[in-house]
Amino acid sequence: MFEYIGYFLIAILGLYILVKVFSWPIRILFKLIVNAILGAVLLIIVNFIGKYVGFYIGINAITALIAGFFGIPGVIFLVVFKLFL
Repeated sequence: MFEYIGYFLIAILGLYILVKVFSWPIRILFKLIVNAILGAVLLIIVNFIGKYVGFYIGINAITALIAGFFGIPGVIFLVVFKLFL
């Protein structure tokens, strides 16, 4: 009887460790997806507003990766880069 309780506790501990190990990459993936969505939306908004003042950031593979990976700071970098260079 007592050995089954030990097995049960070991299984619960193993399951807990397994969930912790696999939840970390999912959390990072979720954060990257949210950053990508925010970056793309902000890039579209910058281009929409910028067309009234003659400012446009081309959407290509490089700008999409920067905006998608870094999110809002990436779009701010693209705007500053476009303004000064």
